[in-house]
Amino acid sequence: MADPQELTNLAHLRRARDVIDRDYASPIDVALLARAALMSQAHFARQFRIAYGETPYAYLMTRRIERAQALLRMGGSSVTEVCAAVGCSSLGSFSARFTQLVGLTPTAYRGASHARLEHVPGCIARELTRPSREPSRIRETSPAPAT
Repeated sequence: MADPQELTNLAHLRRARDVIDRDYASPIDVALLARAALMSQAHFARQFRIAYGETPYAYLMTRRIERAQALLRMGGSSVTEVCAAVGCSSLGSFSARFTQLVGLTPTAYRGASHARLEHVPGCIARELTRPSREPSRIRETSPAPAT
């Protein structure tokens, strides 16, 4: 059972996570999030990683990539426009992170068929297309035989 201080910290961390979820397209830094959580920057970063399993920046980028996936599925926008719409300032960094998390380049993802998601509610589509943090290069190699 969590003690009252832990519950208070979780509530403060949730407030910072809500800032990321709501304002993902805006410039967000650890200082802003730490203020929202009423914590010092270092303490906030440590506590966020413990609570959510990833750094605040990784969580922010995952949210941005999730939104980019939705925009690319809808079509009508270039990869550059989607990059700017989700708050990324570097197309190269956006494309690299997108490819790392999704397994396809943004252009390939936009061109892929998304017919299976046409009649799926948005909340379910987000769950089905949620980016994975698993490093793809490690998964491509087979495990070393045990000796």
